[in-house]
Amino acid sequence: MKPHLMFAEDDSTPRPPVNAPDLIADLELATLCEAMARGDEGLLSAARAALLDPLTDPAEIRYRQQVLADCLRHPGAVRELHRVADEAIAAERKLLRGAFTGQSAPLLNRSVRVLEVFGDFLHRLRAIAERQVDTFSSSAFTRLFREILAELDDDYLRTMDAVLEQLRFEHGIVVSARLGDGNKGVDFVLRKPPGKGRKSPGHRALKRSNLSFTVTGRDESDYRSLTALRGRALSGIANATAQSADHVRDFFLALRDELGFYLGCVNLAETLSELGVPTCWPEPRAPGGNVLSARELHEPCLALRLRRGVVGSDLDADGRSLVLITGPNQGGKSTFLRGAGIAHLMMQAGMFVAARQFTASTVTGVFTHYKREEDASMASGKLDEELARMSTIADHVTPGSLLLCNESFASTNEREGADIAAEIVRALTDSGVRIVFVTHLYELARRMHTEAPERCVFLRATRRDDGERTFRISPGEPTPTAHGADLYVKIFGTAPVRSTQDEGPDEPDRAPPPW
Repeated sequence: MKPHLMFAEDDSTPRPPVNAPDLIADLELATLCEAMARGDEGLLSAARAALLDPLTDPAEIRYRQQVLADCLRHPGAVRELHRVADEAIAAERKLLRGAFTGQSAPLLNRSVRVLEVFGDFLHRLRAIAERQVDTFSSSAFTRLFREILAELDDDYLRTMDAVLEQLRFEHGIVVSARLGDGNKGVDFVLRKPPGKGRKSPGHRALKRSNLSFTVTGRDESDYRSLTALRGRALSGIANATAQSADHVRDFFLALRDELGFYLGCVNLAETLSELGVPTCWPEPRAPGGNVLSARELHEPCLALRLRRGVVGSDLDADGRSLVLITGPNQGGKSTFLRGAGIAHLMMQAGMFVAARQFTASTVTGVFTHYKREEDASMASGKLDEELARMSTIADHVTPGSLLLCNESFASTNEREGADIAAEIVRALTDSGVRIVFVTHLYELARRMHTEAPERCVFLRATRRDDGERTFRISPGEPTPTAHGADLYVKIFGTAPVRSTQDEGPDEPDRAPPPW
């Protein structure tokens, strides 16, 4: 019996990508996972594993969406199921494995005790299934509850209790064997133990034959021989019982871990709802279709950090392989970029998305190339470091992947940075990679707009006439301004002296917003 909640196929296993550290740092996934976990390390691990192993088959994504929809409708039942599985694993771990568990008798004793402990939790699990079998509608939960009811019926549980009672061997052990070479005992077979207050048929026959031998146990060699004989007799049943205990433990482990992901999603949905962040079921499309559109796309990690709702933006990029975003500093460009990346990962984990509507082709991988602050550990310059990271991405990116670039190649002069970036963008988009690129390099934006406008979507961070940011990203062609006033304020904290050739209104003398 397996839960089958996370995966439509039995052999699916998490496969974290090679760029997992960059994804976690650049998209701030730690914030998202912590909101899902609420301090539970198991939920944190389950959330991280699912987000970093995106599905590509829309059918598998919808399978998880159906399971999650059930969980959102019945959060109390999901928490109860997870609690039973978690407590079962915790109880098993309290039964420490001794130094001699490799020996038959100690191994059997512990396995029997484990199954006795699990028996209580199996009873609780069956009670939950009886209450909830008709309330859940997804195929995964329906199958899980029906299997529990079928396999953990009254006869099975009674038989389990009776067998465990026998395996304590409180009234002795009956073993048959024969003499082999050198008169050594071979072919040991454990027989049905005698009942309370009576001898077994084999014991009575042995008494009648006058071939019995009694070991007093007073001598140490007698005790060792008796222990060895008992171990040989119990070897088969001890291993079988241990395998049964491991099987039940593995079921509870799988149930806990798979429910952990969905419980994390329930936690996140509740928190985002409290913060006023909209969510929707995304519409996954087959990979390679270059479909990407959204309404009121939000960046959930920002809302989780600020503990309030944030501004959302729309996106229409169907049929386009490049989304290029320009505009003033602190205008929401990086936030929008993170939001697009997180939305893909959430959708392909089978989750809801922080938007009013989100439709996208699934991607074969999500990669990030963000600017890095220079530090003493760098063995070369920032440009060399950027090129090295891009080379690593090129080694692993495949057609249908998504690349998110944030101020890439801004560490050199504009012409050189534009030359490098343009060549990389052309090569990757020609290979079937979709790119969302935030940049201040006007020369790069101008080239993309001139050479292949039909392949590109141009967006700009908007601001009002007085310079106040709206933090909304809207369609807009790139402009030649480098927003030097913005950079000046960011570096020096005061507005520069303007000439008559300056473009746009004066920047307000205020601290930039948190993002």
